[in-house]
Formats: sequence, C-alpha cells, structure tokens
Amino acid sequence: MTGGRDRLREMLDAVLDEDNATLGDMAAGAYASPFHFTRQFSRRTGEPPVAMRRRVLLERACWQLSTGAAVTDVAFAAGYESVEGFSRAFSRAFGHPPSATPRGQVRNWLTAANGIHFHPPMSLWVESDPKGRSDMDPTAMLLHHDLDDTRELLRLAAGLDDERYRLVRNDTAALDWDGADDSIASTLDHLIRSKEVWLAAIEGTEHPARGSDDIDALSVRLDDVSARWTAVVRDIDRRGGWGDTLIDALCDPPESFVLGSVLAHVLTYSAYRRQLIRQWLRTEFRDSTTEIDSGDPILWLRNRS
Repeated sequence: MTGGRDRLREMLDAVLDEDNATLGDMAAGAYASPFHFTRQFSRRTGEPPVAMRRRVLLERACWQLSTGAAVTDVAFAAGYESVEGFSRAFSRAFGHPPSATPRGQVRNWLTAANGIHFHPPMSLWVESDPKGRSDMDPTAMLLHHDLDDTRELLRLAAGLDDERYRLVRNDTAALDWDGADDSIASTLDHLIRSKEVWLAAIEGTEHPARGSDDIDALSVRLDDVSARWTAVVRDIDRRGGWGDTLIDALCDPPESFVLGSVLAHVLTYSAYRRQLIRQWLRTEFRDSTTEIDSGDPILWLRNRS
C-alpha cells in the first residue's frame, strides 16, 4: 500500500526535529496534545519521546566527537545549556568523558529495546532484531559501576602523599600473572591494566606496555580504556556474541576464552580489588572528615539518578 500516512514516522520526525526542544514542541509538530503524543509514542516505541530525543542526540554527539568536533560545539548542538551538564550526561551514558571518545569510532549506540538509533550523518537506523535490553540490564550496570567506582577511588587516593600511596600493605596477588596487589598504587594500576590487556587480546593488537601508576597518569589511562572497553562490550552484547570464543595469541602458548567469561573474570577481580583499596583508604582516612562509601551498586545508582 502506498500514499498512506506513516504516523510513527511523523512522530519520530517531531521528536528529532532540531527546533523541537520540549515535549510541547514535539507534540505540536505532530499535531497532538502532549498527553496523547506521549502515550501514542511510548506505546509504539517503548520509550518516552523526551528520553528518545536525549538518547539519540547523545549517540549523535558521540559520533561527532569521534570525527574531531569540539566538545563545546557538540554540547550545545545536543541541546545542553552548559558543557558541564553535557559532560555529566555523556559520561553517565557512555562510561567515559566526551574528551576520551576514540577518533574514527563508527558506532557506539546506547541501549534501546526498540532498536532505533542515530545513523550518521543525519539519519536514523532501526535494528531488525533489537535485543530488548534496558538501561537496568545488569551487564551494563556492572560495567558502568566498575568504571565509575574506579574513578572515585582514584579521586580519594589523590588525597594521600606518595609514601602512603605506595606503602606495601600485604604480599598477596589476586592473579599471579598480574603481580602482587600489595599497595594502593599497584592495585589501582591492576584495575586499569587488566582491561588494557584484555582489550588488546579482543582487538588483536600488541600486548600493551606498562604505563605509569601515578594518579594523573592512571586517570588518563582510565579515560582511554573506559571508552574502548564500553564500546567493545556494547558491540558484543548487541550482536549476542557472549558465547563466541577468543583465541588469545598474546598467551604463550595461545589460549581460548569464551567472551562472556572474560567479562565475568574482569568484573569479579575488579570488585575484589576495589573493595581492597576501599579497606585501605578507610584506614588512611579514619581520623579525617573524608568519607569512604561502601561501593554498593544500589547506592551508586541512586546517586547517579
């Protein structure tokens, strides 16, 4: 049949029109009241109109940043009134700050059960078989919590002098091949390096050289690895590839790993290391006003929201 109205297309156009910044603007563009527009749009797409606009514009922003666009320009183009507000929203969505977005990144879609995403330069892409994930999917939640919590621990560790930061506190190792998790410095380094090494195996690149473990260097390394790590995990999740097998040529001899077990491995040892660091920080700051939280994902999600 041809010539009929595509009501969903009309509503999508109203939501994503550059001039329709508010729900009222969107509804007017679709010739409906805000109440009926929201109800119809949400029923057809499974996502409220304001939430979809925000998500798709963040996806567009990620693509624009990957082409070299300035953060300030991208922030205002996405409808944010300040760069700070945009940076907070972007970091919550993608797990890394805008400035850490890799150049040349082709696609970094956010979770959407309806499969509707930004497609460069100014189009939409609709997946034929969206996976039905939500923002509350445990995989995504654990992934982002791990990265955010590591940033928080780096912030707290910055309050120590170098002697206390590097003080040897035990001689145990979570994983023998990483070396001992014997100080706040070494354990923070292992939190980040484990992702660097696994990314090299997944991406097929050379074994990464060891980076510096001072706080500033670790912060830069975390921003870099966060962007790549979240992109890789999203891609695996999107294509349902958790059962795929990785042949890691960086091992001698080469070993095979199921991708789902790799993520579980990284998150398991990361959680252990983060709590170990938190325990040491409590000792260091017990006589100060510095508060060390529990690292609970429930509290993290409440504060993040």
